[in-house]
Amino acid sequence: MALKESEAIVLRTYPLREADLLVTLFTRAEGKMRGVARAAKKSKRRFGGALEPLTHVRAHYEDRERQELSRLDSCEVLESPLATEVSYLRAVALALVAELLDELLPDREANDDVFRLALSVLAELRGSDVWMPVTYFELWMTRLMGYMPDLSECIVCRRTLNGSQAFFHALADGLMCIDDRRLASSALSSESRTLAAQMFRAPVENLAGTPWPKERGADLRKFLVQILQRHIEKKFVTAAMLEKIGT
Repeated sequence: MALKESEAIVLRTYPLREADLLVTLFTRAEGKMRGVARAAKKSKRRFGGALEPLTHVRAHYEDRERQELSRLDSCEVLESPLATEVSYLRAVALALVAELLDELLPDREANDDVFRLALSVLAELRGSDVWMPVTYFELWMTRLMGYMPDLSECIVCRRTLNGSQAFFHALADGLMCIDDRRLASSALSSESRTLAAQMFRAPVENLAGTPWPKERGADLRKFLVQILQRHIEKKFVTAAMLEKIGT
């Protein structure tokens, strides 16, 4: 079969035999897929540093009949996260983006909205400030996956929450008013709800340059991660790691 070509983002790699790698790619043309890069540990010409996680590449691959895994022929680096210094905080933030894409996206289903979101957020993660792009990415992934609840009303009594207190719980599908909140609920501030509305209206690059300490939107990130984990019935390892890191 003829080789296929697509822009792609490398999500994960795993050792496979002595010199091969099993690679998970999020391709623009066909969505998430897995392929085997033969002799990838030895071939600098065909792969070089192109298989580092979150590298934006142009991938050439071949699908084999009756085989689940593609054969990854070569990758050309378009943009690498290793082009700038990678601190521990930035490394964990990048790993979170990779984990969310890998866990949330179905196999072989193209999603250009998510692909463009990932590229724009990765561009903002080139610097040392990670909290804004991470919050933006979690918010938009929740929306694009179809899991985003209405932030303006209580899911129990349908009371409007604009300007009033709102609460969320790991076992609830949305926000609750103070009268209907569950035991051990967490509060989502009106400031964070306003922040979410702003992020829905603006591209991520428009929010760059504004001071964004870890505390800003922390309750929103907790809310979003709980929603996503509830739907996939699995916890994100990197989300917990990131929130444990200081500012």
